Parts: sequence; structure tokens; C-alpha cells
Amino acid sequence: MRDFELKTVKVSQKGQIVIPRSIQKELKIKRGDELLLVKKGKRILLEKSGRLTSQVKDEFKDLLVLAEHSAKKLWDNKEDEIWNEYLKDKK
Repeated sequence: MRDFELKTVKVSQKGQIVIPRSIQKELKIKRGDELLLVKKGKRILLEKSGRLTSQVKDEFKDLLVLAEHSAKKLWDNKEDEIWNEYLKDKK
């Protein structure tokens, strides 16, 4: 497996691109698979969904920390505990 491969793709009228067959085979991308598209500045990274690679984690670590911090604020909300108690009583 090569570490680097450069392919040119065209964007369709609907904004779609086609991943070249050789890359689909090598990365085992099948119809219906989810891909992760990350935009940073004017660059786009597209990779098979799943665990983020260490390279992506390093490149976007500030964004990941911010996202986790924001999510924690939303999920660690004491007011939500009221709904948990309410729902427990309804069971």
C-alpha cells in the first residue's frame, strides 16, 4: 500500500464527487459506508468514518477539545435531571 496517492475528481452539478475505484478497493469503501469530511481553512480531508486517525486528532486537537468542552456543558446540566426523574416515574 502506498502512503500517498494523488487523484483528480470533478464535482458534479449536484455537488457530488466520485471516489476512484482503486481507492475504494484499497480502503474497502462500499456503497452505504459513511465518510467523515473535515474542512480546515481551504483544505478538505475525507476519510472512512470510524476512529479518527492520530494525524487528524493532532491536526484538529484544538477543535476536538472545544467540542468536548461544549458537549460537556450541554450534557452536565442539572436541569436535565428533573426530566430523568419525571421519566422514571412514568415507567
